[in-house]
Order: sequence, then C-alpha cells, then structure tokens
Amino acid sequence: MGNKLVPKVILEGTRLTHKTDLAFALNSHPRIVGPRKYEYHSPLISAEWCGFTNFPWGRGPINFNSEEETQAMETYATWARLFELQRYYSWIVDRFHISTRAWQLTNRGVDLDFSWLEDRLLPLGFRLVLVTRSPDSFEKAREKRLLVSGNPSQYDDLLPFIKEQELMRRLAAESHLPLLELDISDDDVPAAAERIADWLEATGGLYLP
Repeated sequence: MGNKLVPKVILEGTRLTHKTDLAFALNSHPRIVGPRKYEYHSPLISAEWCGFTNFPWGRGPINFNSEEETQAMETYATWARLFELQRYYSWIVDRFHISTRAWQLTNRGVDLDFSWLEDRLLPLGFRLVLVTRSPDSFEKAREKRLLVSGNPSQYDDLLPFIKEQELMRRLAAESHLPLLELDISDDDVPAAAERIADWLEATGGLYLP
C-alpha cells in the first residue's frame, strides 16, 4: 500500500471567491483525496454554519455576539479535538478562524487570539489557502451569484467585501500555518483546485509521517 492521503486545508476569503465550490472540488480531487469510483462520506466543515440561532442567516462561530464568545471558542476547541482524534484523515474547511477574526474586528472591534488553535492545527498538517480576486472582478461574480442566491440583498454593496479581503490578507499573513494566496479572478475553479494540489504536493501537505 502507498502513503495515505490525509490533506488538511482551510479555505479562507471574503464572499464571492468560490470557497465552497473549491471545497467540494478539493474533496473529490484524485490528487488530493485519491481516485473515487463511488461517492462516500468525506468530511467538509464550515465555521459559517449559523448554528447558534434558530433562524436563517443567523449567528455562529464567525459572527457571534459578545455573550456567545465562550460558546464559539468551545466550538473551535471541539473541532480541534476532533481533528486530533482523527488526524489520519482528510479535512477540508470552508471558512474558519481567519474569518472569525475579520468579522469580530470589523463588527465588534475585538481581536481574538487564535494562537492556541493554530498550535494544535500545525502538528496535524493543516494549511491555509486565502482565496482572493481583483477588486474589478467582484461585479461579474455578483451577477452570477444573484442567479442562485437565497439572500441577494447581502450583495447590494461590494465595498465591504473588498475591504474585508484586505483585512483577511493581513490576518492570514499573521498566521503560523503554511499559506497560499490563490487568485480566482478568472472564476476557473478546476484550475484553482489544480494549483492547490500542486502546492500541497510541493510542500508535503498531502501526507503525515
């Protein structure tokens, strides 16, 4: 038997950067998780899940209120423990702690310390991919998103996304995790997935000792 593929990728980025499309592409990519002749369960998680409230587009581990901070940190600690217990498996994460730092800084003026989390993720081989696009490409991306969005009003103003992207660049640069910034202005998700696969292969991110 060959080496077991156990990549662990955190996809970060503002809205309209194809993070979720990339997450699904990576989770079925033969160079990343191996060839699949049939569909089976493969873990894909997101801190964007609004599981703290009983209504759509509510609060969760990214956009929590001050009184929910302990709950949010416990959620991250629970995920970290799950990753540690099942370190020899692939994990694709669609938004995580960088998104939380960005939202909390922008909306509450609070800069959360996630060094404890990264200290636990690093030995497991987690890598960070910051998905970006050029400012002038957001408009075209919005046009496509409006065709399928269930909450189109969130895309009325693109300037917050552009500002958040610059903030996330700074926060990602402060991370201790291996980092790839990936431009997806061309909206070519398969090509972007290939670039991530190339990077993982070149940096030893596909396997654990």
